[in-house]
Amino acid sequence: EEAFQLMMQHAAERGANAIINMRYDANEVMGGVTEVLAYGTAVVAEKIN
Repeated sequence: EEAFQLMMQHAAERGANAIINMRYDANEVMGGVTEVLAYGTAVVAEKIN
């Protein structure tokens, strides 16, 4: 959840209103400690008439 929220915040700070091609990655850093990474491409989505 925290990784997702940070990704959304960073995208919004850059003017994006959507994220595409999102994915997660998790790595065990040491016993009992796991880092979760959220990746995606920040875009500006516009309605097409």
